[in-house]
Amino acid sequence: MGIETSTVLSEPRERVFAWHARPGALQRMLPPWVPMSVAQESGSLADGTAVVELPGGVKWTAHHRLGDYQEGHRFVDESELPLTRSRVPWRHEHLFEDVPGGTRVIDRITTPVPSFTVRPALAYRYRQLSGDFAIAAELRELAPDPLTVGMTGSSGLLGSALSAFLTTAGHRVVRLVRSGGGAHTRVWDPADPAEDLAEGLDAIVHLAGAPIAGRFTDKHRRAVHDSRVGPTARLARVAGDVPFISASAIGLYGADRGDETLDENASRGDGFLADVVDGWEADAAQAAGRHVCVRTGIVQSAAGGALGLQRPLFAAGLGGPLAGGDQWLSWIALDDMVDIYYRAIVDERLSGPVNAVAPHPVRQLDWATTLGRVLRRPARVPTPGFGPRLLLGADGAKEVAEASQRVVPARLADLGHRFRFPLLEGALRHELGKTTDDTIPRATA
Repeated sequence: MGIETSTVLSEPRERVFAWHARPGALQRMLPPWVPMSVAQESGSLADGTAVVELPGGVKWTAHHRLGDYQEGHRFVDESELPLTRSRVPWRHEHLFEDVPGGTRVIDRITTPVPSFTVRPALAYRYRQLSGDFAIAAELRELAPDPLTVGMTGSSGLLGSALSAFLTTAGHRVVRLVRSGGGAHTRVWDPADPAEDLAEGLDAIVHLAGAPIAGRFTDKHRRAVHDSRVGPTARLARVAGDVPFISASAIGLYGADRGDETLDENASRGDGFLADVVDGWEADAAQAAGRHVCVRTGIVQSAAGGALGLQRPLFAAGLGGPLAGGDQWLSWIALDDMVDIYYRAIVDERLSGPVNAVAPHPVRQLDWATTLGRVLRRPARVPTPGFGPRLLLGADGAKEVAEASQRVVPARLADLGHRFRFPLLEGALRHELGKTTDDTIPRATA
């Protein structure tokens, strides 16, 4: 069976082909609703080998064919999908053609796999290409030359996506790790970072920190606090004049602010997370150069976070609003988070706190209803309040699961920043493979 699809990008063919040849390209194009991870990137589109790992340690190995390779125009990979005992053949031709004003990217796949199972992944791939090239083109004047970016937390959900975006855009990522080493890594000791840690770096992105989700025991609180407050200050001080971009959280605004619209000038709230974020941001402000604190909302990704955890429940028709559903949920698509961090790295107009949330927050009931509609499942089973309390404890449920914060991205709006997914349904459809480009709702302004 043959499958052919294409898209047109407003970029020269050489630039589009180079994107595919760089580290991170496979990571950027893997559909998040499929449980796959990159085990090995291909060192060459001409004759390299890429390996993707599936659940249970099953490997999908693709070999690039030298005889079919044409620099700047074409590369081909062949493999056998580990779907059945007999294994299923797969041949994928990637073609790049000049068209007026840009490049046509063509995918030709020969496989017995039904096309309806493949086309959503290709549509996802094209949206990723379009979005990545759009933000890169918008900010190219601010970053015309390759940058070297140091990054803590590079193996996490956001760090993996941001690292892959930066490397495909032609930048270099130096992973700041606590132990081990290897190519493109430096050892970072949170208790005593080396004075020369920032040498040769153009920016530092600090994403490391213990997961906030969890039962709010004294041990958990210490881990959340001590992994942020203290290590961030020490890292900021050794950053010198290098721009210091630190993760932060909308937890600063407190657990329940009613219907108040919260921009970056809003007062801080009360509670454990507000205290942690306040200290976290004060630490980041110790950087001698420009610093940005990215106050993250609820990240929407099928690969993890709240959506990743709740998708199976909703897919089974057992999902629904939490604790009444009247709470405000300030959400953000994962790829919009990537764009915001990229802007924070290169745009000197950004400094201090930045709300990293979509421009249209929703109530929790609306989130549940929208997810049910995207999955074509009922979403009427209310989640009683005692459920989150059993998992997180009373304080954890109040500050995480039941939190209500109506946060808006005022600083980004002032800069004219464009979101890939300003509306929730578009973000969910993209992450779950439930759409094609023409069915993604867009905001008019």
